[in-house]
Amino acid sequence: MHYLVDGMNVIGTRPDAWWRDRHGAMVRLVGLLESWSAATGEDVTVVFEHPPKPPIRSTVIEVAHAPRARANSADDEIVRRLKAAENPAATWVVTSDLWLSDQAHALGAAVQPAAGFRALLEDD
Repeated sequence: MHYLVDGMNVIGTRPDAWWRDRHGAMVRLVGLLESWSAATGEDVTVVFEHPPKPPIRSTVIEVAHAPRARANSADDEIVRRLKAAENPAATWVVTSDLWLSDQAHALGAAVQPAAGFRALLEDD
């Protein structure tokens, strides 16, 4: 399975003052995703609305961003990637955004709520 993760949506599931250090929160999420992907063998792409500065690199997962930073641009990028996928039915979209969930379902992908997925990451 391929997981397309709405990065800031997952980060936002915990009111842990992530907004004070957005980049640090992004780095922590990538670390959690790397550990989970390495343990499970799942293919993971995390999508952010803008490119992390400084860049966040990973040899385990793909760290992606929308081509133009703006509100909900990560959602648009996830939908674009689903439309380009050979088999969207082999994809899980991780989000709690209703619009993105509806789009993912319409394209044949499964959806996992962000809070439940984050709990799964933190339990591993």
